[in-house]
Formats: sequence, structure tokens, C-alpha cells
Amino acid sequence: MGKISRKNWTLIWVLGMAGQICWNIENSWFNNFVYDKIAPDPSIVSWMVGVSAAVTTFCTFLIGTWGDRAGKRKPFICAGYILWGLFTFLFGVTEKLPRDPLFIAASAVVIADAVMSFFGSMGNDSGFSAWTTDISDESNRGKLGGVLAVMPVFATIFGAVVSGALIEKMDFFAFFALMGGLVAAVGVLALFTLEDAPTLKPKRDERGFWHQFLEVFNWRTVTGNRELFWVFLVMTVYFIGFNVYFPYITIYFVNYLGYDYGMTGVIQGVGLLAASLTTIPAARFIDRGHPAEVIFAALGANTVGLLLVSVTQALPVLLVGVFGAGVGYILVLQSLTAWMKNLYPEEQRGQFEGIKQIFFVCVPMIVGPAIAARVINRWGVETVVNGEPGMVPAPNLFAISAALTVLTVLPLIVARKLSRRRLFGEGGK
Repeated sequence: MGKISRKNWTLIWVLGMAGQICWNIENSWFNNFVYDKIAPDPSIVSWMVGVSAAVTTFCTFLIGTWGDRAGKRKPFICAGYILWGLFTFLFGVTEKLPRDPLFIAASAVVIADAVMSFFGSMGNDSGFSAWTTDISDESNRGKLGGVLAVMPVFATIFGAVVSGALIEKMDFFAFFALMGGLVAAVGVLALFTLEDAPTLKPKRDERGFWHQFLEVFNWRTVTGNRELFWVFLVMTVYFIGFNVYFPYITIYFVNYLGYDYGMTGVIQGVGLLAASLTTIPAARFIDRGHPAEVIFAALGANTVGLLLVSVTQALPVLLVGVFGAGVGYILVLQSLTAWMKNLYPEEQRGQFEGIKQIFFVCVPMIVGPAIAARVINRWGVETVVNGEPGMVPAPNLFAISAALTVLTVLPLIVARKLSRRRLFGEGGK
């Protein structure tokens, strides 16, 4: 494959950052919108995150299969981003719905988020992610993984600092309109600049679309890709722990610690920006065949960081805690991204992006927030948000997340053993 061209690197950054900013808006600010405009109820957030995760996963399978059969990613990227932006704007309309009975408004935000997530998955998860695999190879996926891993961090920093300031100035509806327009504009830009990889060819199962769609669920797919599925399990366990705290972290800083959106952005932004610098040395270890070792180190930093957040309200210690959790998140995602892309079957890259979504999005984003909702409702703090009584997270949420994250070590041991065997022979290295 050779080097990734300068044009493609530019598109990776533009499409990737626009997509991650939009995902950050959904994963963080949609939740805050629910607390501020609908009701301070963690169960609504849990349902919203879980349903959108299921929809996202189905869409990635659907569009991934379609893209593999067509031998094209560009149409799905462009159409997905344009519609993604449109429905991000329309999500804000749910603010105008009556809240009595609450079921109507709660159902509306769940459905609106699911529709937006469908098109986000179409453009980003199935289209863009498969395209980055098409245009890369094993010689540059450590660097690519690092770039893709820091994008969510930069998007989180943008979301915490810039988005927080914009929402305080213009409120949620105008903010969603502005950000949705940005994402749609990037989709239009891709129409005129993005090209599919020249090596991408149609991979058609002559028995039809649905046979090809379902073929990936065959047990032979698992047995033929053992190392990849153990890597997927590493991802699932880690991101269950991650999704226990992440959808609620801004709610915790604002409604429990008492910071405003701007200061919350500074705390998260400074810690995560510093953490992003670790991707540079990590890329060298990953490209030399040591992603598991990077993940072991990342898990240590992640656990310590979350425990620090759970035991203090002192600003300097919170910054260190966010830094540690950020290092964990960035390096785990960077390592797993490169590791998985090197193992995807060439003829099924789009479909395997769908399988990844089960382990990366569907299971973690259903199980993690469900655990969090139970923890918050049982051990959280009663409060009033905009005149509505409800529950907000307490520090124990981060300690529980840290405990769950440690369990990632179990599948990681097996995945590392299989990786050593593949790279260095039966005895490993």
C-alpha cells in the first residue's frame, strides 16, 4: 500500500474530527440536554445511550455489507455525514415537546438520538472507518491508530471547552443547529475531494445481499479469527467500565462538584490534552508488535486516574486524575485500533466494522450506562436541576468504573498470547 497521501491525511483529520465532535455532542451534551431540558433522570440517559448503540451496530453491519458488495465507501460517507448533521440539528426540537406526561418527551429524545446515530454510523463507523483501513497497511497503522485515538480526545476537549462556552451563550437548540451544519458541510466537502482506495473491489456473494449479511455471523468467522475476537473482548470489557462513568462525567462536575460548564471544560481539556502526547511514543511500540504491552500500561494509568477522581474534590488532584483516565482511554483505543485493522479479513472489512461495533458500542453502551443508572439511583445524591428533582452521580461511580476496568486484563492475557504466536512463532517472544 505504501504511504498515506497528504490529501488523504487531510481528509482523515477533517472527516475524523467532524465525526468525533458530533459523537462527543451525542455522548456528552445530549445527556446534559436531557438533564437540563427534559428531566434529571439517569434512566432516560441509559435508554437513550443503549438504543442508539443498538441502532448504530445494526447500521454498521447493514452499510458495511453494502459497501463491501459495492466496492465503494464514498457514497455512504458523504450521504451519512450530510444526514447526520441534519438530524443533529433536529434533535434540539425535542426541547419544545410537552413534559407532561414525561413519557412523551423521554421517548422523543430516545427516538431522535437513534435516528441521528443511524446516519452517524453510516457516515463514520461503516464508511469512514472502513475507508481508513482500505488506504492503510501494517506499516502505518500504529500512526493511523494514534491519530484516530487522539481525535475523540480533541473532540472531548472541544466539547468541554468550546461547546460549554457556546451552550452558555446560545443555549442548546442554536448549538445543535451550528454543529449539525458543520458536520453536513464536511459531508458536502467529501463529495468533491474523497476517493475510494484503488485496491477496493466489489466482494459479492452471488447468493444475495442477506446471505452475505448473515454469513459474518457464522461460527466459522469466530474460529477463523480467534485473535481478533479476543481483541474484541478486550475492547468490550474496557469500554463497559468506560461507559459507566463517561456519559455522566460532565453531569458529575457540574451538578455534584458545582463547577460551571466552562471550568468543567478546562479541567477535562487540560488533562486530556496532556494525555494525548503519549500517543507518539506508543505508536512505535504498536508498530513493532507490542500493542498488548501498551494496553497493560494504559490500564494502570486509567485505574489510578479514576480512583483519584473518586476520592478528591481538589482541583490539582482532579487534573491528575483526568490525565490518568485520559492516558488509559487514548492508549487503549490507539492500540486496539491498529491491532484490529491488522487482523481484519481484506474481503470483509466493512462487515468486520459491524462486528467491532457489537463489542465497542452495542454491548458497552447498553451494559455500562445500565450499571451507572442503578449505581446513581441507589447511591447517588438527590438534587434539583432546573426545578426538577432527580439524582446525580456521586464519587463512587468512578471507583466502580475503575474496578470494572481492571477486569480488562483477563481477555488481554489471552489476546497477547495469540499475538505473540502469530508474530514470533509458537514460543512467542
